[in-house]
Amino acid sequence: MSSSIAQRPSYGNANAGGAAEYLTFRLGEEEYGIDILRVQEIRSYEQPTRMAHAPEFIKGVIDLRGVIVPIVDLRLKLHCASADYTDFTVVIILNVGGTVLGAVVDAVADVVALPADAIKPAPQFQGQVDSSFVRGIATVGERMLIVVDIESLLSSSEMGLVQSVATA
Repeated sequence: MSSSIAQRPSYGNANAGGAAEYLTFRLGEEEYGIDILRVQEIRSYEQPTRMAHAPEFIKGVIDLRGVIVPIVDLRLKLHCASADYTDFTVVIILNVGGTVLGAVVDAVADVVALPADAIKPAPQFQGQVDSSFVRGIATVGERMLIVVDIESLLSSSEMGLVQSVATA
């Protein structure tokens, strides 16, 4: 199940109506959206090769057509209640800041176009909740969609760690 999204024409992630496209995916009971221009392809989950001393959310690496790609389990990164691997579990291959990495998610839903004004600011919480990676919340029909800024989600220190795993 490898479907490439790279052939999709690029409009600078905004079509004539000013809407940006987001790939939606599920983590537990929540639905998230990520900028479609970051997505290279979607692959079925395969067990990666574990790297010693890597944080728990870095599951390991895979060889993707000659490129070593670190695999990050977003369910573990975001402290989801469980991270079960099923037939629906997929890896979204992303290009984040020039680094190719895979993000494990429970399932991919669809691609939605959202005008900029459809994304409302995320509520800010005091204390332990880190919402810095949330660009906003959008309503798509009856669904609430958490729009994620993947660069912010993986902090610069973690990206350095992911890059070191990719080149190890």
